[in-house]
Amino acid sequence: MKIALGADHAGYELKNRVKQYLQQKGIEVQDEGTQTGDSVDYPDFARLVAHDVSESRADWGILVCGSGIGMAMSANKVAGIRAVNASNEQEAQLSREHNNANVLALGARLLRDEEAMAIIDKWLATPFAGGRHERRVEKMAGLDRERDRQSGDRENSAAGKR
Repeated sequence: MKIALGADHAGYELKNRVKQYLQQKGIEVQDEGTQTGDSVDYPDFARLVAHDVSESRADWGILVCGSGIGMAMSANKVAGIRAVNASNEQEAQLSREHNNANVLALGARLLRDEEAMAIIDKWLATPFAGGRHERRVEKMAGLDRERDRQSGDRENSAAGKR
């Protein structure tokens, strides 16, 4: 298993503790940064991790910022990503069981280390239930394809006006 890991300045310290925690469990980690506590923009790191997952360079992604919200929102802009901002174990479990979430976002300012690690453990241990949920996950993938088509239509329209 390989996990891509990323954080902004607010999540930097928790990201490092998560990295160490995962490595102690024998999990390979691709650390996409940030590597300091200096102010950075969370969408840059969400993009890196999301592309690692969407392009199969990593099995899963974990993102950390102050609240987890911005990271999840940014990661979800990448086709094929189903990022969840989980603040407890039940949300982590349901995101995997029902939504086949492939990126987990955590809020460093909202979670104690023990809570974050418990959320990660639950998320990684929970399989996708499939069944009736498969249809819904496929509909989410359809939204990605629809967005891609609309984007292509806008690009073609703009090119025709030149």
